[in-house]
Amino acid sequence: MIYQKNWLAICIFFCIASCKSQQTTLNDIQVIGSHNSYKLAIESSLFDYLHTVQPNKMEGLQYTHIPLEEQLELGLRNLELDVFYDPEGGHFSNPKGLEIVKSLGQEPLAFDVERKLNEPGLKLFHIQDIDFRSHYLLFKDALTALKNWSDNNAGHTTIIILINTKDQKVAQTREPLSFDKNALNTLDDEIKSVLPASKLIVPDNVRGDFETLEQAILTEGWPNINSTKGKFLFVLDEKENRIQDYLVGHESLNGRVLFVNSKEGNPEAGFRIVNNPISDFEYIKELVSKGYMVRTRADAGTKEARTNDYEKFEKAKASGAQVISTDYYKPSTLFDSDYKVIFEDGTYERIKKK
Repeated sequence: MIYQKNWLAICIFFCIASCKSQQTTLNDIQVIGSHNSYKLAIESSLFDYLHTVQPNKMEGLQYTHIPLEEQLELGLRNLELDVFYDPEGGHFSNPKGLEIVKSLGQEPLAFDVERKLNEPGLKLFHIQDIDFRSHYLLFKDALTALKNWSDNNAGHTTIIILINTKDQKVAQTREPLSFDKNALNTLDDEIKSVLPASKLIVPDNVRGDFETLEQAILTEGWPNINSTKGKFLFVLDEKENRIQDYLVGHESLNGRVLFVNSKEGNPEAGFRIVNNPISDFEYIKELVSKGYMVRTRADAGTKEARTNDYEKFEKAKASGAQVISTDYYKPSTLFDSDYKVIFEDGTYERIKKK
């Protein structure tokens, strides 16, 4: 009789756990991720030289990351990647920063030994000629590393990846190629060339039979977390003009790989980027309550880390934003600081309390 009661209790426990899991949707999660996740520190001699020219700007660039796979192994479930268009290859080879180091009488650290920058395809780094060191110089190589990690860690929580398309002009650096409609198509093509459909959550999956993506999200909501395990969700973090270019021929993101940062009320709206959880605290809460997914930041430009200021992080958590980005899931190794962004239980992902 005692055995039967214990067995019944166990069955009830697992039944309840299973029901809760089935009811938990993708927008019920809250994860911590990294900003400019691919980035390696600017080597010290180049940083010191540039710091004498623009100290405030350079302090904002004084951060670095461990490899993408190690971030995922640590528990992060959000990454951010910056991509440059380079269809023929070689446009960003031999960055000027290497020559600056040589002009200072020093030998630069090894860079692009395999000549990846000469290959055609999207490139992955922060700022041309200045902040060019990256764990992966090719976007495809980063995607391959992510796929390999995912294959070896079946059942992981959805990994949300923000994409910034870079073509900004920066004084005294080479001019990047325009990230036009062809480049945006290349973005989709490279993702699909590495990650199979079975590993992607795309707008078509969420829209279903609804007329628009936003209608689906506000009416039926995001898929449950069980159906999204082991997958990637990409978001184009761009301004309106670029988003409109991405939408040409793909109304409501029909056939596209990436979700976009479109303001609510647009047919393609569903995922919002709202970077300041202090000034926009109520706005983020409102978006979350309606069913949108939101990414916000715990810190920016190294400022919070230098002053051990956790106000943004606390507001980010309380806002309900599903994605919280930081440069400091580990304390800085480049200046003295104990600042570290992690949940109270020592993890980087959790299910939000309802």
